[in-house]
Parts: sequence; structure tokens; C-alpha cells
Amino acid sequence: MLPAAPPGGASSYTSTAVSARVSVPPNTMPLTNNHVLLALPPTAASASVLRSLRSEGVSVSPVSDGIGVLDAVRNRDPALIVLDVELPGPDQAAVLAAVHNEAPNVPVIAVTPRERRLGLLGLLRGDRDDFLVRPFAVDELAARIRLRLRLGPAVENTVLRHGELVVDTEFGDVSVDGQPVALSPTEYALLMALFAAPGDVVPPHRLAREVWSDPASPNLVQVYISYLRRKIGAERIRTVRGEGYVLEA
Repeated sequence: MLPAAPPGGASSYTSTAVSARVSVPPNTMPLTNNHVLLALPPTAASASVLRSLRSEGVSVSPVSDGIGVLDAVRNRDPALIVLDVELPGPDQAAVLAAVHNEAPNVPVIAVTPRERRLGLLGLLRGDRDDFLVRPFAVDELAARIRLRLRLGPAVENTVLRHGELVVDTEFGDVSVDGQPVALSPTEYALLMALFAAPGDVVPPHRLAREVWSDPASPNLVQVYISYLRRKIGAERIRTVRGEGYVLEA
């Protein structure tokens, strides 16, 4: 386990690890390029993440402002970008859009304060990007970085199937019985969290943790489960009273 870093500066952390969201099949090939662009404020916490990743052989380029992010994307060929939305420099919505334009196949983990998370969701690609709400555990960020490096920016098998429910994770397309279904980024993230364990009971606190980085949001899970049921069919998400939800075929 990575050492927990103290709170401080623009980035605050806790000592509790949280599981990373899994959204593609386990047979994905690992990346040969493991270069990470770490765009976080220069705090003790970000230094701890940097040291821990480098000690595991991960190549990391730290930057501390939006201009540095864009320069590094163009010149360093990152396999993954960790981007704090409150870095100094250009507006981070513009930076994120520029990153998507310059490196369309490179996943982004956006770090955001809780009050900005809803506005951030509309800027993320639901099939490729991820986000993390501050405060969070240092080992959680490191775990998500390792997961994304293992999954890679492009995978050979990008289609998930569970009965007549089909998700193309490369393009974020969802279909049911051959008919396309339009999901919001949050609905898509919730579906991917259920797809991580199809046929198994997934507790509400785990869904809340993986989609909103907040295990104390079971009511939010219930609301979005109802939204998702309306779109993919109520019969495809079964409630197990007192335990959680099951993605049915």
C-alpha cells in the first residue's frame, strides 16, 4: 500500500483507499507506454504520488499549470493524464477540451473539488475518462493510474455484452435489443460499475464510491438507478433488498 499523504494546498487526501472503476474486459493487453502526465498542484501529497509511481517503474512528468499540460501533451506522448481542474493558467474546461483534441485516445483522470463535480461530468468522455473528488486517498489515485495504464488508451476488444445489452467502450455507445440508447455521463459510469460484476450483487455504497467517489451517497445511487432502468429496461437491474443491485442478462 502506498503511504498516505497529509492534507494541504489545493489537493487534500484521506487515508482510506477506494476501489477503481473497471469498464473493460479483463483480457485487455497492458500498455507498453506507461508515461503519466501528472498535472497536480506542487504539494506534499502530489510529491508522494510521484515518488510512489516512480518507485514502481512508471514514467511520470509532473506539471503544475495549464500551459505546462498542453506543452507536455504535445511533446511527451503520455499514455495517461491526471489533471487537477483548479490548476493555475487557462480555464481548465478549455485545457480539457484541448487535451481531448490533441490526444483523443489518451484517457484523463480529472481531479475536482466536490462542488465542481457535476459541471465536470459534461466535459468528460464517459467511455474513456474518469474523475476523482477531493479529498481522496493517495493510494486510490495510484490504483486508478495503474488500472488505466493496464487498460490502455485503445483496446482490441471494446465491446461488452450481457444478454441483449451491448456497450462499445471505445465510442461510449450503448444498445438494447439492437436499438441505441442515449445515456448521460453519470448513467454511463453507473452502468460500467454494474458491468464490472454482471450477475452479482453490487452494494449501493460501492456504486456511490465508484461513480461519485462518495460512499455516503446511496440516495443518489437510487435516483440514477431509476434513470438507468427507464433507458435500458427495468428488468435488467434487479434490486436485492438490503444488499444492492444486480445487472441481469
